[in-house]
Amino acid sequence: MPTKKVAEAVEAVEAAPSSFTTETPAAKETKAPAKARGPLTVPGAGLGRRKEAVARVRIKPGTGVIKINGRDLAEYFPNKLHQQLVTDPFKVLGLQDSYDVTARINGGGVAGQAGALRLGIARSLNEIDRDNNRPALKKAGFLSRDSRVIESKKAGLKKARKASQFSKR
Repeated sequence: MPTKKVAEAVEAVEAAPSSFTTETPAAKETKAPAKARGPLTVPGAGLGRRKEAVARVRIKPGTGVIKINGRDLAEYFPNKLHQQLVTDPFKVLGLQDSYDVTARINGGGVAGQAGALRLGIARSLNEIDRDNNRPALKKAGFLSRDSRVIESKKAGLKKARKASQFSKR
């Protein structure tokens, strides 16, 4: 009897895979593919918020010109990181230089305004073609508002959490 159990154990070891991976096997997609992207003729609009900044965005088919409060993108956001943040939704969808963006931004600081503009652009692209654009924008996290805001000051403290130095006597 013990030799039979040993033989079964040897077979089980030989049947085991020779290498292991943390990758999951690619699942075959049974979902119907989205319809083909038509010609870019539809304009769109979206509202984006981040911290205290609010961006009202209108996009229309064009050559990729981005105007913010009447100024060019590079002039309004000199920091390349903020410029990249604003143009990310177009890059994810492969639509660089295919839409003109006109935006009005008020409130907040530079980083908050860039985040608000990104959300506004993503929402307007989502409005134009939900079937093709929404999955990619959602996966990249561009359709969710970043709800982090500055904590309010509390009575008796210097700032939201900073207190004066404790004195025992």
